[in-house]
Amino acid sequence: MADDLRVPKRRVPAEVVLPGGRTRRIAVFLADAAADHSGPEVPGDLLNGREDFIPALDEEDGVMTFLNRHGLSVVRVGRETASGDDDAPTIPTEHEVEILLRDGTSLRGLVSYLRPPDRARLVDYLNESTPFLPLHEENALALVNKRHLSRVVLVKR
Repeated sequence: MADDLRVPKRRVPAEVVLPGGRTRRIAVFLADAAADHSGPEVPGDLLNGREDFIPALDEEDGVMTFLNRHGLSVVRVGRETASGDDDAPTIPTEHEVEILLRDGTSLRGLVSYLRPPDRARLVDYLNESTPFLPLHEENALALVNKRHLSRVVLVKR
């Protein structure tokens, strides 16, 4: 009977970076259907959601852990788990940036977003209320906690 009430979830590997640079390999659990858009739940939905604590399996210790999302500096996931709404327009605004975290960690990648023309500046996007900023790195998607971010620099091409 209790199994009838369970929401189907899929296990997604990730790497969390804690303040100070310590990393842990974990797995998060995402729903097959997202609450706010068509398609499956993606890591950004989980991190930008309302819940303060996120259940995860610590892959290194094999134990369940509960991560305070506000305390995470960066969460990295594979590109295949990064996309959400398949019906979204396909011509985003993109900026190559270097990000400096409070602890001195530097990240580099592409910030890509869809916004109305009158709100399409990078500063408008950075000032949105979502706590995590998606940064497309060379081999992964890094979800960067804005609370741990000190500086965003546009990279000259």
